[in-house]
Formats: sequence, C-alpha cells, structure tokens
Amino acid sequence: MSDVANANDASDIEKARAVMACVAAVNWAMRRMPRTVAAAGGDVLLFDAIGSTNTAARELVAAGRPVAVVAADAQTAGRGRLDHTWTSCPGESFTVSFVARASRAIATDERVNGWLQMIAGLAALDSIRAAVHDSGSGNLMLKWPNDLFCDGRKLGGILAEMVVPPAGVSQSADGDVTLVFGIGINLAVPADRLPTAQATSLQLHYDVSADNADALRDAIAAGIVAGLRARIAAFAADPHGQASRLLDETRRVCWTLGHEVEAHFTDGSTLRGEALALNADASLTIRTQDGDAHVVRTADVGVLA
Repeated sequence: MSDVANANDASDIEKARAVMACVAAVNWAMRRMPRTVAAAGGDVLLFDAIGSTNTAARELVAAGRPVAVVAADAQTAGRGRLDHTWTSCPGESFTVSFVARASRAIATDERVNGWLQMIAGLAALDSIRAAVHDSGSGNLMLKWPNDLFCDGRKLGGILAEMVVPPAGVSQSADGDVTLVFGIGINLAVPADRLPTAQATSLQLHYDVSADNADALRDAIAAGIVAGLRARIAAFAADPHGQASRLLDETRRVCWTLGHEVEAHFTDGSTLRGEALALNADASLTIRTQDGDAHVVRTADVGVLA
C-alpha cells in the first residue's frame, strides 16, 4: 500500500511541478511577449529553456490544455523535418511553435493539405518583412517545402505536425484537427556562430542585434499568429480557390524553382535534377538529367546551384 501511495505522491509532485512551470511560462510571456499575447488572446507560454517547443505544444494539446503559442529562449532538442536537429541560444534565435486548427477534411485531403505548411511559411515571411521594415527587396524567400531563405542562404525552418489525441482524450466535436507549426529563425546569430556556411541570420542583413532580439521575436510571433489565423480561415472557406491563389503567391517567392536540387527521401533514396514547377497540390516537379519529370510531395530538398 505504501509503495502505491509513494508512486501516486511522486506523480502528483511531477504534475504540480509541470503546472507551476506553465504558470511561470505564462507570466514570463506576458512580460516579454505582450504583442503576441494580445494577438493570440492569451494562452502563450515562454520558457527560459526547453527541449522542444513543438513537443511541449503537442503534449499540452494532447492533454486538453489550452495553448496558442509556445516559445523558448533556448531550445536543446528541437527537431526539423526528417528529424534534423535545431538548437538555439538565448538572444540569438526565434524558437516558437504555433497551434492552429483546421477541418479534418482539409487536413487529410491530399489535393490541398500541402498548402497548410506553405501557409505557415508565407505568414512567417510576411511577419519578418514587417518586423524588419523590408519594403520588398526580394531577399526573403521560401525554399520548398519548409525553409525560410534570405539572400540565398537558410534563415530558418518550419516543422508542421498534426496532433492526434491519445486514447481516452476526447477529440473535437466539430471535426477539427490541431496543427502545430514549429518555426525557427536565426535572429542575431553572428557569422562565426552559424551552423553551416549555407546559413544566415537577420543580423547580417538588417538592423538586428541581441539587444533588440526580444522585441523582434515578439513582433514576428504576433504577426505570425495573426497571419496564420487569417490565412487558415480564408483557406477553410474556399480551399481550392485559395490553393490557386497560394500557388501564384508562392511561385513568386520560391527560391527552389529553376535551381539544381537534390531531394532526400525517408527511405534513404535521393533524386537530383532541376526544380521545374510548383504544382496545384503544393508538390514540386523535378526534372532529372534524362529528361523525366518526377513529382515530389514529401522530401528534404537541398538547392545545389
């Protein structure tokens, strides 16, 4: 009996600690991300350090707790597509996850659901431009399917995940599903601290420093919250019509198109060729050297030249 009681006590202690951590994170967000809190209508958490903002957001959603944004000064076990890692240091990076809802019909419709991740990328570009007062220089672009580029180098990345509630947790009565968009951006990372020679940071192109990184993170996150909500609402109202508009918009900012690329698939295979076209379902067509056209829907695509 005592062993059971001790186990329950330990479980209760861990739950209490988790609740206290969330309360502290809510208070921290209200102090340091007030614009984001206002844009989201609350339910924003900011941690000093966390393993992964996406993991935290997924777990909170799965537990039925209200959450709109999870941010962290430092992330130690962040993930990108295909399990790539994304770590960050305080004052240098934007590591924020955004929780959104979409109808299950749209989220599972392969004719249009590829646009949900592209919507996150477009919302991020809009918000970054506004925050750094970029008047449309053309430096800020998207690399299909999930990277943010600046002047031809990687500025950040996006990981989109759909949350499936575990057994015993009720699902949405209206048929909606929950989406988590984890967005990482190099804000004030100096050149000698960038992870690769193909990376860049906003600091190297705009008036950004560690001194104003907090305010910049807040401005960008608030803009993404508003952009995601507006874009997803428009998409839900007319998914096929919006897909056509998104196709035109994304083509104009797609760094991948016209470049030599190499696609890496989850089974370890690769495909090299020219990124020929962005398609109506948000897939990418790659033309190999033999002249064959291949439609790629899920892959990590690197630009070679």
